[in-house]
Amino acid sequence: MQSVFGQRAPFADVRRVGIPRALLYYRYGIAWRTFFEQLGREVVLDSPSDRGTLEVGDRLSVDECCLASKLFLGHVAALAGRCDAVFIPSLMGYGRFETFCTKFQALPDLAENSFAVAGESLRVISMRVEEPRGTSEEDAYLGVAAELGATRKEGRRAYRTAIAAQRAYDERMAREQEQLVKSLAKLPVEERPLTILVAAHPYVSHDPFVGGVVEDALREQGACVLFADETDRARTLKKSYDFSHSIPWIVNRELIGSILMLHEYVDGIVLMSAYPCGPDSMADDAIERCIHGKPILTLTVDAQGGTAGVETRVESFVDILSYQKKGGYLHA
Repeated sequence: MQSVFGQRAPFADVRRVGIPRALLYYRYGIAWRTFFEQLGREVVLDSPSDRGTLEVGDRLSVDECCLASKLFLGHVAALAGRCDAVFIPSLMGYGRFETFCTKFQALPDLAENSFAVAGESLRVISMRVEEPRGTSEEDAYLGVAAELGATRKEGRRAYRTAIAAQRAYDERMAREQEQLVKSLAKLPVEERPLTILVAAHPYVSHDPFVGGVVEDALREQGACVLFADETDRARTLKKSYDFSHSIPWIVNRELIGSILMLHEYVDGIVLMSAYPCGPDSMADDAIERCIHGKPILTLTVDAQGGTAGVETRVESFVDILSYQKKGGYLHA
């Protein structure tokens, strides 16, 4: 079948598109879902992460893959057979110092090869965003629309609607957190709850299996939880250059910028990473060495069988901060 773009439309028969509930779904999920729905496709999501998701992904993966990548493969497996094709984009970046981890660049190949080795077929819809080399985000989305058999006008309308929906969601989350911070700042010091900033990739902090236990533990201890990824992205990205001009990863930049912006409003910071994340191993170490004045708890979440260790560390961290806030420690 031909599309009006002058290209073949290999996915014109696809009616149900699966989107794994993992990795950058937590950053662009609204846009992806809206885009396919605007093109008349049904979007299929699998269940949130759990131990079973990890076990399946671990069997499909190699040991060197990070926890988040193993979970991703588990989510892809959960969608296999429930949809006509799975959407797995390849995201390179938006500039020299606004790139993504290499796993996001190679994700379609990783998924297809992992399933091929396991003797299973996987039909993948993909797109490549590599703005430094001339492939813009809009061009990438229009390419997907063409492969689905849509016209350029339909593709452009779907893209613009999707981006607007994602932007509205992001702005609402940032606005709500900013309002929370302002309301806390108005309270007398003795009435302010302990405020903790969780700084992690969104697929770590907001995935119930990975970061859910940390958020639950903090809230159970009575802490007010802020999320670094729910601060205005444009402002955090700009602020990050006060810290470093050479960090290449856009998400880590945004997290650092958010820490700098919210530093004076929080009592402590939880740096959380999925083992063994390369970008985080460098960025988190730089944060610990260079950002001072607030206690930092570094948590690396792996494929361990239980969560008691994480919960205990979080509870101890909150106890120390609470004691400190009451004047239990003297400062030079």
